[in-house]
Amino acid sequence: MIKKFSSWLYRVSTGKRALFSLLCFVVFSALILPGQSAGAEEYSADVGSPDLSFFYSAEELYNMAEVYGEEGREAYIQARFTFDLLWPIVYMIFLTTAISWLFVQAVPTYSGFRSMNLIPILAMLFDYLENISTSLVMWRYPEKIVGVADIAPIFTFLKWTLLTVVILSLVLGVVFRIRRRFKR
Repeated sequence: MIKKFSSWLYRVSTGKRALFSLLCFVVFSALILPGQSAGAEEYSADVGSPDLSFFYSAEELYNMAEVYGEEGREAYIQARFTFDLLWPIVYMIFLTTAISWLFVQAVPTYSGFRSMNLIPILAMLFDYLENISTSLVMWRYPEKIVGVADIAPIFTFLKWTLLTVVILSLVLGVVFRIRRRFKR
């Protein structure tokens, strides 16, 4: 079933769709992300945000919750369940479509690398798990929820690790496309 879904993504990921998803990604990044970043900076007081950290501990997450204050925690939760419901979908569609379009002719159908087009979906899922767990910590602060603050950093780490793999795959896909064009 997973292989069929990956194959379906290869069939539907045309150059036009990849370009349209890139356009959506760029517009979202240019128009919405700066406002979200500015809003987050207001309450983060230089302690950062779990969403933008690669590594943090449960203790650091609780420290962020304390520094944010009640208003900052509410703003954080609101952002996770408004803006951050859409953003992972936008980047997932772009990355999935782009990888599928770039790899379709460059990677043989029998290669395991063809399933690289599914990694953005996993990254999106870990992003949502991160949002849920960090929001629970912010919502219940100062009360501690056993295990939630401990697992949130794992979700964040996995999200960023998978997105790093995806970016490297995109670069590799562009190299494949350029190399193929010059071979002709």
